[in-house]
Amino acid sequence: MISSAVYLSYGDAARAIAWLEALGFETLLLQTAPDGSVTHSELRWADTVVMLSSNDADYATAPLVGSSTGAGVYLITQDVDGMYSRAVFAGGTPLLPPANTEWGGRRARVLDPGGREWSFGSYRPGEQWTATD
Repeated sequence: MISSAVYLSYGDAARAIAWLEALGFETLLLQTAPDGSVTHSELRWADTVVMLSSNDADYATAPLVGSSTGAGVYLITQDVDGMYSRAVFAGGTPLLPPANTEWGGRRARVLDPGGREWSFGSYRPGEQWTATD
């Protein structure tokens, strides 16, 4: 069972996916925008899942509050709101308040006191999809 996952954003997500596939990762899900950019993908190697997308912001200059740094840890929980509240109370910086997503889950995102991004979500990447030809 997957209990956490890493999410990463790349300028050339297709190249990053190809590189991970060369390492033995299996693409379970690939969603693209009309312009061909990768909006969301999930790759699995054993019990490790990587969620990957094309950059959707200039992370080098984006303000941290309300934005994403483009990479972080995703913790799976049914208590998204509680995890978010505890993280902020303990000194985390709010990025995305708890909200329902278009892919059927609930998520929230904070920066820890060291500036690392943490997401809490009910969506279980890598468990709901199978690779297609």
